[in-house]
Amino acid sequence: MEHSGFLIEAVIYLSAAVIAVPLATRLGLGSVLGYLLAGVVIGPFGLSLVGDTSEEMHIAEFGVALMLFLIGLELQPRKLWQMRGAILGTGSAQLLATAAVIAALAILLFGQDWRSATAVGMILALSSTAIVLQSLSEKKLLRTEGGRGAFAVLLFQDIAVIPILALLPLLAVSGVATDHHGLSGWRYAMALVGIMAAFALGGRYLLGPVLRLIAGSQLREMFTAISLLIVVGSAAAMSWLDLSPALGTFLAGVTLAESEFRHELEADIEPFKGLLLGLFFIAVGANVNFLLMAAYPMLLLVLVVMLVAVKFAVLYSLARVTGMTRGEDWLFALALAQAGEFGFVLVSFAAQNNVIDSTSGNLLIAVIALSMAITPILLLIYEQAIQPRHQRPDGDKEPGDETPPQGDSPVIIIGYGRFGQIAGRLLNACGFNTTLLERNASQLDLVRRYGIKAYYGDASRSDLLRAAGAKNARLVILTLSDQAASLEIVAQLRRHFPHLTILARARNRMHQYALMEAGVQYIFRETVDSAIAIGEKALELLGLSKWQARRAARKFKQHDQQMLESLFPYWRDESRLPARTRVYREQLLQALREDRRDKDLHLDHYWDQSPPPDKDAEPGT
Repeated sequence: MEHSGFLIEAVIYLSAAVIAVPLATRLGLGSVLGYLLAGVVIGPFGLSLVGDTSEEMHIAEFGVALMLFLIGLELQPRKLWQMRGAILGTGSAQLLATAAVIAALAILLFGQDWRSATAVGMILALSSTAIVLQSLSEKKLLRTEGGRGAFAVLLFQDIAVIPILALLPLLAVSGVATDHHGLSGWRYAMALVGIMAAFALGGRYLLGPVLRLIAGSQLREMFTAISLLIVVGSAAAMSWLDLSPALGTFLAGVTLAESEFRHELEADIEPFKGLLLGLFFIAVGANVNFLLMAAYPMLLLVLVVMLVAVKFAVLYSLARVTGMTRGEDWLFALALAQAGEFGFVLVSFAAQNNVIDSTSGNLLIAVIALSMAITPILLLIYEQAIQPRHQRPDGDKEPGDETPPQGDSPVIIIGYGRFGQIAGRLLNACGFNTTLLERNASQLDLVRRYGIKAYYGDASRSDLLRAAGAKNARLVILTLSDQAASLEIVAQLRRHFPHLTILARARNRMHQYALMEAGVQYIFRETVDSAIAIGEKALELLGLSKWQARRAARKFKQHDQQMLESLFPYWRDESRLPARTRVYREQLLQALREDRRDKDLHLDHYWDQSPPPDKDAEPGT
């Protein structure tokens, strides 16, 4: 019976999402608000289709943990350094200023003890990474100036959760914090820092070899399994330490940010993240306590309005001080004007450590949930009322059409064997960044020994291509000699990323014809140029001048390309192709014979030393 109850609840959750989210999206409300409304409808205070949602909330919080893992994967040192001003400057200023203002209001207006007020200030200073990033991404606002600023602040807040968790036990009102594995107070705080440092170092030096071993098996399901194991294991380790599981996954992501397996991990985790995040939003909606709202309606309304107003004022002031563009400052402030999902964890943690009482904790949870629920509405107001007033004159561009940030690679090279290495080295030498994808784990290990950064991944997967930056790239260089594999990748590229220009390697004529049939415009047979170069050198050694040999090679290549294109309509017709090929070969021989009889051919002998004399030139020129 328990199994049937679980299945029925699963059907209810999925049905609510399938019905509510498309409707909300069609109405322009966004998927997040759709999930929240679905949770309200099916929850204990709606139609009561589901009862206590605490268990679902624990499962759903894993969606936040997966999201933090993916954010951690993006935290490469280069990107962090580029964003250092926004992360450290704006992020720290927002957190400290907001926490200070909220703590002061809690003391002055509500008579809170300074320790409880400080804890409340730190908890409410955080914003919702899940809702903000999902909403901005859907509305194509993440690449705007305000969206990038919001991302930087959220990044600092996610990192700041670690010291906040370490500080909360020190603020215990009773003076004695709850024991954690026999430790309390400052000892526990030091133990947390030490354990997380050990965790990060272990992840950096142990996970690489394990991932290479799994990649070498060439079993996709095993790589998905190890991806989930990393996330679940790191979350379980942090839970055992009475910390948020999301912190463990975040640290795991950071340790793998420079790994060659980063894009494959991201592609494997992304589907689970999206599904569990949706469940998280539904659980938040279902957990909005309408009985508490009915008991303290005015108090909750005042608290939510005050929270949003204080955070908006601090954020808007910071945007103006940092010189953010008009209009973008509104987006920045409105996007972050709510409390965050980490608040649920921190409130519980603070209550366990006697930092706040249970009544205050329940009110805080209601305020956090309500502020998160109105965030999509605030962004809708921005989109409909504020953004049009600040549209630029050149602005029939969509908000997400800005130039990608510096560091995004314009070229993706798929297959980094001998062929791909030469193309990649040429591009890098000319100052162009490239993202290199290679499926062969041993080849990947070999090129990385020489300091070349390449990533493991199966490029026939659209999710991996998206994770590798295909949406913002300009070119794809496809160097695989396997015809079936290259055609499968071409199909994915043309279906999901039609803006990309494909330059493909062909193993032979049949491979080139198949690529031409698939719509690839730029195709290069792997042995043509080197074979022609050998023939050209042989002609030199047989007595032709350097320039005569080069002329013959160029003529041969031009005719060979013409012949290849002319034979394309017959490439599947085995009865006609050989005969047509013989005809074109005879034409090539005839063309080269005629070229040898050119009356000006003797002038080529002068090219070895100096240009041939110009008969029409004036004397002395």
